[in-house]
Amino acid sequence: MNIFGELFGELFAVFATLLAAIPYILGYVLLILLCLFTWNLVKRALTPKKDYGSLKTVTFGDESAVSSNTVASVVSILLIFVLWGAFTGSKLLPGFLHMPGAFTGEGSFTYTATATANGQSDDAEVTVLVFQTGQDVTAPEVEPGDGFAKNDSIAITAYRTELLRVDRNDEITRDDGAIVSAVNGMPIEPGGSVPTEFGQVNMSQKGTLNIVPSTGWQMEPIWLPSPERVWERLTEIATEGFRNFTLAQHLGYSLFRVVVGFLLGALVGIPLGYAMGLSDWFRGWFDPIVEFMRPVPPLALIPLVIIWAGIGEEGKIILLFLAALWIMAIGARSGVSGVRISKVHAAYSLGASKWQIMRHVIIPNSLPEIFTAARVAMGVCWGTVVAAELVAAQKGAGMMIMTASKFQNTDIVIMGIILIGIIGFSIDMLMRQLEKWLVPWKGKG
Repeated sequence: MNIFGELFGELFAVFATLLAAIPYILGYVLLILLCLFTWNLVKRALTPKKDYGSLKTVTFGDESAVSSNTVASVVSILLIFVLWGAFTGSKLLPGFLHMPGAFTGEGSFTYTATATANGQSDDAEVTVLVFQTGQDVTAPEVEPGDGFAKNDSIAITAYRTELLRVDRNDEITRDDGAIVSAVNGMPIEPGGSVPTEFGQVNMSQKGTLNIVPSTGWQMEPIWLPSPERVWERLTEIATEGFRNFTLAQHLGYSLFRVVVGFLLGALVGIPLGYAMGLSDWFRGWFDPIVEFMRPVPPLALIPLVIIWAGIGEEGKIILLFLAALWIMAIGARSGVSGVRISKVHAAYSLGASKWQIMRHVIIPNSLPEIFTAARVAMGVCWGTVVAAELVAAQKGAGMMIMTASKFQNTDIVIMGIILIGIIGFSIDMLMRQLEKWLVPWKGKG
């Protein structure tokens, strides 16, 4: 029952998180729909009324009429950067596009202290100074005032909270039976809170005031730095390097490992796939092995690879080889299985030998499936190498991200993620272009 209770609690927490994210998701969807509506209006205004496209009777559901809209791609990327800048207070955006930021500056509130012994009450003011991270600021000096409750001051870093025992300088303290009964004239008790001009004041269960300045909608730099900060870090590492290696060396080593592991996987996987597609014996022998290893994540093999090959380059390349092997084998097998039997019969009727059928029928018709598998395998290898470099690597994109995360250098982490995404996207585009050059007959029967 305890296990089910814990699982239910975790499931409830996940649903609560998703529900909290729904407004942001809906806001993003509305932005997409707004951009789509605006683009359709512009397109309708610029498109001639009598063109060839207007003569088509069916467009919705016609796959040939759907292609990637370049304008939508550009707007999508720009919108992501605008949202990123808006939620980080980026200097690249005008101020009116910034989301409300965390409160900084000086604020104050009044608390009422009540002596429980005689019911006497007195008011005092607390001055709160909220400053940006990295600044060296001390609490401002204030006059103590009259009465047994004395004025206080406190300095708090933005996005942080501080406990303040206001009776520390009062003539009647908590030890004497004094309590804080109100804040800004509003009654407060342990566990309660009172809103203020700069945030809110909470009271702990022991009666201590917890000052919580408003955090606004902007993200704290330690969680999400601004785009210009990530760019500054990129130029810094590109010129000065990171951990005794330049940025080009880190990315180059990762790319080298991926290419070598992928090529080894392709050299073994493609012939294996052809053998499985052409021979029932090979199919029966290797099919259980391939289908067993296919759903196993490459990351699950890291401990075993380390035990077998150590933590050097050999282990990382072996892991990438295994990540690509099964994908390429399945792709080649699927390519062979997808060859139309009518083409094979036609070749036999023309007197072709088995080698000629293999050379002129099976290989050309299976190449589209193999290239599709290659694109998937390259993506899996690129994602696997980052995880493989988290273990005892001296250089590489994964090592750079892992080391930066230990020191909470979020700007380096985001920079590494963006570079990994750009390189992965470039690899995929390169594979698509190679497919167009080497397999021009794809989709043409």
